[in-house]
Amino acid sequence: MQALLHAIATMALPQDAQRVFHGRGGLHPGCEHWVLDAFPPVFVLTSFKPTTDDELATVHEALQTRWQKLAPEQTLNWVFQCRHESQTETRLMSGAVPEPHVVTEQGARYRVHVLKGQNHGLFLDMAEGRCWVRQHVAEHPKLKVLNLFAYTCAFSVVAQQAGAKHVVNVDMSHGAMAIGQQNHQLNGLMAGASFLAHDIFKTWGKISRSGPYGLIIVDPPSYQKGSFVATKDYARLMRRLPELLAPGGHALLCLNAPELDLAFLQDQMQELAPELTFEQRVPNPAVFADVSPERSLKVLVYKAPEL
Repeated sequence: MQALLHAIATMALPQDAQRVFHGRGGLHPGCEHWVLDAFPPVFVLTSFKPTTDDELATVHEALQTRWQKLAPEQTLNWVFQCRHESQTETRLMSGAVPEPHVVTEQGARYRVHVLKGQNHGLFLDMAEGRCWVRQHVAEHPKLKVLNLFAYTCAFSVVAQQAGAKHVVNVDMSHGAMAIGQQNHQLNGLMAGASFLAHDIFKTWGKISRSGPYGLIIVDPPSYQKGSFVATKDYARLMRRLPELLAPGGHALLCLNAPELDLAFLQDQMQELAPELTFEQRVPNPAVFADVSPERSLKVLVYKAPEL
């Protein structure tokens, strides 16, 4: 775990929510199961295989030592989560977790929950995707945006902050949509957004009536039984894009499935929506570097033809 301990010993005081150490990228042999995130004022250490009390004590000592240098007047707060064989165990190891727990990223505020579930309310690997949306909307003000699989609506928040005319958020999770509405309120965005807690595949009529859209964001789970399986369901989304996009509009397609490569998206787009032009792959945050770019998060930009 030396690479993890080194990352802790050299980290700066985190202000925004961010990843501190990404063992999952395979660049640190022996540390592939470790991930350390900062959701200020709380650190979250995740292990993807069982750990020993000695290992956790070593991490605690490293965090405590660094924290005394970074913020000696503040209590160290950290949480440990073990994910192994579809089981998840979460423990508060030191300090406390604020309630409500609100973090920031590039001036936006988000509600998170680090003591329950595997998804904490904000996907840190999508930081550059949110940055791209912020910049794109700022350059194309008054866009109408469709945010599919909106989760807690982080894309919607940055789009509205950048000047989007309206954002339609769609996600079948009522709980996630409720947090998404809180996120809008946290940022003083009380108008200009819709929240549809529906199954996307049963809501095309309503989605179409609100279009066409200048920007469509598609960020589905790679595999969620009974909801979305990328290998068969992504194609159903791609077929809809040409009719939902305004002339010259853009689509941001996201896929976080290590077993599916870039060609999975590009080949299907070429077949199912050939009129859309591939423009770029949005880079991932540097801390999420991976031995194989094909395994890491894929965020692709496509453009519809102009009139």
